Amino acid sequence: MTMARQVRMTVNGAACEGLAEPRTTLADFLRGELELTGTHVGCEHGVCGVCTVLLDGRAIRSCLMLAVQADGADVTTVEGLAEPDGKLHPIQEAFVEEHGLQCGYCTPGFLMAICELLESNPSPSDEEIKDVLGGQICRCTGYQSILRSVHSAAAKLGGGRSATGA
Repeated sequence: MTMARQVRMTVNGAACEGLAEPRTTLADFLRGELELTGTHVGCEHGVCGVCTVLLDGRAIRSCLMLAVQADGADVTTVEGLAEPDGKLHPIQEAFVEEHGLQCGYCTPGFLMAICELLESNPSPSDEEIKDVLGGQICRCTGYQSILRSVHSAAAKLGGGRSATGA
């Protein structure tokens, strides 16, 4: 006997629904049921940050939340950042221009965490950025290019300084 529940939420601006077993994580629901594979799964303990999505505008670890807990919520995944015509979001553009990614596995989590940061603080200091970046693990970049990417994105969005400090 299945205990699956109907789960309804808005994902990237569109109404979505699907069946979720009570123990299905939001990350697994997004990837498996909704086929939004941009949200990655890493440690499955909430430590690495690669599964970060926005839930009602707040960055959360989707591996730590059950899909049934997100019933009725507004979820934004990395797929929801770009425009429908494929034009990249300014944060995505900045990551490309400032080489803020290498293998790319951690990138969706970084993008979503930075999206929340810049929404609440359009001109963050290095320390404020590092505080957010501290919750995301990257094994490739050394974080300096990511820090530059955040400053560049802030400037593109009308706040902050450019990545070069100008």
